[in-house]
Amino acid sequence: MLPREHSWSWLTVTVGVLLGVRPSACGDLSGARPNILLLMADDFGIGDIGCYGNNSIRTPNIDRLAEDGVMLTQHVAAASVCTPSRAAFLTGRYPLRSGMVSSNGYRVLQWTGVSGGLPTNETTFAKILKDKGYATGLIGKWHLGLNCESSNDHCHHPLNHGFDHFYGMPFSMMGDCIHWELSEKRAGMEHKLNVCFQIMAFTALTLTTGKLTHLTSGSWTPVIWSTIAAILLFMTSYFMGVLIVHADCFLMRNHTITEQPMHFQRTTSLILKEASSFVQRNKHRPFLLFVSFLHVHTPLITTETFHGKSMHGLYGDNTEEMDWMLGQILATLDMEGLTNSTLVYFTSDHGGSLEAQLRNNQYGGWNGIYKGGKGMGGWEGGIRVPGIFRWPGVLPAGRVIHEPTSLMDVFPTVVQLGGGEVPQDRVIDGRDLLPLLLGTAQHSDHEFLLHYCENFLHSVRWLQRDGGRLWKVHYTTPVFHPEGASACYGRGVCPCSGDQVAHHNPPLLFDLSKDPSEAHALTPDTEPLFYQVMDTVAWAVEEHRQTLSPVPLQLDTWGNIWRPWLQPCCGRFPLCWCDWEGDPESLPARES
Repeated sequence: MLPREHSWSWLTVTVGVLLGVRPSACGDLSGARPNILLLMADDFGIGDIGCYGNNSIRTPNIDRLAEDGVMLTQHVAAASVCTPSRAAFLTGRYPLRSGMVSSNGYRVLQWTGVSGGLPTNETTFAKILKDKGYATGLIGKWHLGLNCESSNDHCHHPLNHGFDHFYGMPFSMMGDCIHWELSEKRAGMEHKLNVCFQIMAFTALTLTTGKLTHLTSGSWTPVIWSTIAAILLFMTSYFMGVLIVHADCFLMRNHTITEQPMHFQRTTSLILKEASSFVQRNKHRPFLLFVSFLHVHTPLITTETFHGKSMHGLYGDNTEEMDWMLGQILATLDMEGLTNSTLVYFTSDHGGSLEAQLRNNQYGGWNGIYKGGKGMGGWEGGIRVPGIFRWPGVLPAGRVIHEPTSLMDVFPTVVQLGGGEVPQDRVIDGRDLLPLLLGTAQHSDHEFLLHYCENFLHSVRWLQRDGGRLWKVHYTTPVFHPEGASACYGRGVCPCSGDQVAHHNPPLLFDLSKDPSEAHALTPDTEPLFYQVMDTVAWAVEEHRQTLSPVPLQLDTWGNIWRPWLQPCCGRFPLCWCDWEGDPESLPARES
């Protein structure tokens, strides 16, 4: 279970030969270091891409990326929701190791103004490459925290995790940003506040009636305070939607808020402009650019140009717009003559959301033949994601790899390509992908991959190399709702624990090499190796647990509750309003 790292000397010689670069007497191959462009979609279903089998949504730019590069078919996320998955991507470690999980149902960071986030003692690939001379930039979604003790300490900010430049949303796109019918938190909070209001209003009315009819005696103080509480609850409920929009739906450039709340119809053009500007500013030095798309997360903000253009409603329109955005970014590389010197990678943070459904409209992605979707523990539909690498002249065009790989593998891969060293003071769960991508290795370095839901282990996959079979063991699965459904409809996202999950004894067993849809669970009667697989996986789980150390859970209640003193605001709180994107002349001392 210990990481097996490939030495930098072997790597630089291999890449240097492939690029036609001869090592100098001191072994300096810095000229062989590629630019690195990482492209990540949000909530994107693997079944919505042409090169992965879809023939009804147009994704020509993603498909062309696969034609010119290497496509991974067994690529999985470390979690089926965004905050823990993205933390694992940046650090190469299971999110449990950094505490980017919870134990009580909070699957992701709930607000911008919370204290939880990616701990400062975690090392991202951006931090390592920045130290190696790379220009590092993040454009788009972050959702890994912002502040710890004040509204501007920026302890979890991207600039505190190795990025030279940040432009985008510190939080995440969500339906509540436009007061949409599909609500992540507004609707639930309004309902709770309304119930509390009714209780307090009834209390105030009862006390008042008692006083006026002389049925009760004593002070009017309880009447006054219950009336004030009822009024405050009513006002908070009434303005909750507006408060959420201002609290979470804003743009930042580095440490400066530039647009609060966001004007969504121009967000796409602003992100593309920022990506192009970053490439042009840094074209004469090696750079790492992470473009974290706001597409295709609900509410599927789509410009008029793409409205109604697809065969799959608003989700299809949004997908095709994202593909076009990807094409525009790749065109910038072409225009600047950087295509052959840039490693490009495309993926999604996890699978499409099946529960993003309203009446007869499906607003979430399609996960192809894979069971389940976003938030569903270890089912393939929530964790199987696209994985495409392109590096012209180095990686073979059109290569398809069917070995198990992980988003966590990007960490050691880009660190070593950039001349850095994988940290030795902590467990790194990712494995260097370059030998597999080049074809110098035939098999993945991952024998086991574990799939957590919050801090609960739901399933494990085992690549049995001597038999060529890929096993999947499920210890826990969500109970779909209503009965007979294929998702947790009406619940927003499936739970990880409690009475709404099923614990399997014996565990469910699938052979993914023959049954990737996880449709037919094997039993001791139908699979002779059943007990051998169970014993082997149980041993691997125990070995893995011995490598875990207790850390504070960043997504638990204390780190995930909104605090007004942590709320970023470009005006005097709570009057958080500014539009310096529309009027850049008024932006004071803007950070470049």
